[in-house]
Amino acid sequence: MAADARRHEAARARWLVSGPPLLYLLVFFAAPTLIMVLASFRSPGEFGGLAPLRDDTGALDLNVDAYVRFFTETVYAQVFVKSLVFALVTTLVCLALAYPLAALIARSPKKSRDILLLLVILPFWSNFLIRIYAWMILLGPNAALARAVNGVLGWFGAGPVPLLFSSFAVLVCLVYVHLPFMVLPLYANLEKHDPALLDAAQDLGASAWQRFWRITFPLSLPGVYAGAALVFIPALGIFAIPDLLGGPDDTLIGNLIKQQFLETRDWPFGSVLSIVLTVSALALVGLAAWLGRGATRGAERVGA
Repeated sequence: MAADARRHEAARARWLVSGPPLLYLLVFFAAPTLIMVLASFRSPGEFGGLAPLRDDTGALDLNVDAYVRFFTETVYAQVFVKSLVFALVTTLVCLALAYPLAALIARSPKKSRDILLLLVILPFWSNFLIRIYAWMILLGPNAALARAVNGVLGWFGAGPVPLLFSSFAVLVCLVYVHLPFMVLPLYANLEKHDPALLDAAQDLGASAWQRFWRITFPLSLPGVYAGAALVFIPALGIFAIPDLLGGPDDTLIGNLIKQQFLETRDWPFGSVLSIVLTVSALALVGLAAWLGRGATRGAERVGA
């Protein structure tokens, strides 16, 4: 009897802890996703939005026209591939910039480490749009950066190029916005490395490059995969940066979704685009988790 009471108490405690987050996910994630899936099989309304669920004959008006449109009109696949390329390049550039910075922070004294971490997260203290508008000023045609770049190009006989409203501006701002999301997971991983492993490898004659590739980098792979997921997935669906800094050829999947819901008001097709983006993001999260588990097991073998 006492054992049953303890089990009931433990179950109640588990529900008290996990119940509110589960309810939050159901209400604000699962339910909207279900609504979006149902909307993708509806017809667009005459004046936008969704047409009535039943037609004049009383039959359910459900179809797959929006899905057929996405998979038959190649322009949407091209935009999606372009979004993947932008997100991939952003992730790789963030990794190249964040790895040495995270390693520097991890190896710094405690006092300096705290200051450096504060500098990494400092951009989060200002509004997202304000930071984008700041880049519009920095990349503007009269800014010092544009004059310097075009001056260098002039020495080589090349004409001036616009930095603002270009793919370059979109990529620069994407890297700037998402860089902290790569630095923090890498720092959390590198800070836990045992320096004795590097000392042992050095005693065995390994060079600095060999110590990095054979010990440091394999041990840091969980942080690399976590940072890549945190950068790639938001960059894949972002729309504000291409809207404000991009040119006419820099429309990404996030811009298409916004356009379908707010401008064209074709909610079924906007729902299809959102579903494709969501499924792609979930697949990438699953891939990152699978690679991360494999990297963790490999790191444990290296550490052993």
